[in-house]
Amino acid sequence: MILIDDADDPRLACFRRNERGLTSRRQRRSDDGDGLFMAEGDLVVQRALDAGCAPVAVLVDAGKAPAVTARIPGHVPVYCGGDRVRAMVTQLGVPQGIVALFARPPRATTRMLALHATRLVVVEAVDNPINIGSIVRNAVALGWDGMIFDYTSADPLSRRSLRVSMGQAIAFPAARSVDLPEDLGELVSIGFSVCALTPSTDAIDIGAVPVTERMAIVVGSERAGLSAEVLSVCTSRVRIPMAGGIDSLNAAAASAVACYALGRT
Repeated sequence: MILIDDADDPRLACFRRNERGLTSRRQRRSDDGDGLFMAEGDLVVQRALDAGCAPVAVLVDAGKAPAVTARIPGHVPVYCGGDRVRAMVTQLGVPQGIVALFARPPRATTRMLALHATRLVVVEAVDNPINIGSIVRNAVALGWDGMIFDYTSADPLSRRSLRVSMGQAIAFPAARSVDLPEDLGELVSIGFSVCALTPSTDAIDIGAVPVTERMAIVVGSERAGLSAEVLSVCTSRVRIPMAGGIDSLNAAAASAVACYALGRT
């Protein structure tokens, strides 16, 4: 381990990068695996290693390095510092015992997911990384196979998404769509029931939706909902019944209800 006692040490510059510094827009849109992501905390780091991701640099607690540190390959620099140094570097008020930078892994394409999955969560314009992380965690917990997200939605491998998903977003198959209506049409053509979640009063009650062999739920922005183009290609519009005076749930909460209700076999 390499002891660091100065938060301005140039060797720690990589840990001070913001999301754009870790991965450019071009890299985030690439399916080939390009750029970096940051894993914060021993559980997220462990899940990144379990998924086969390659660490690039690591920063650990000088007083007590987490046990997962022993899994870091010998050629990867492991820096250690006290709480003050780590908090200043990572901009976290309560610094994690370990923070690691990893190379981004290749990502599935929408066609690959469509051919191999039977339960998919699709998101349009969900730009809050907390919601994306929560949606991933819900989908994993309820046995769904993967997620398709459009180019306006938040990155599942962003720092906040990873923290909220407890690192589940690393191994959970996720594909970025460049033309969501077209990709949804492809799902319909191969036999998916594609259910658009909407608070509209003329939508089908989620409890009355027939569950088929291949299901997809589509979740939209909490502000504008799903676009007309996306709604037009879905096979059904589905609503979650609400108490009087309440029109909708948070996007992540709605995904949990829908994954449970429509994931049964």
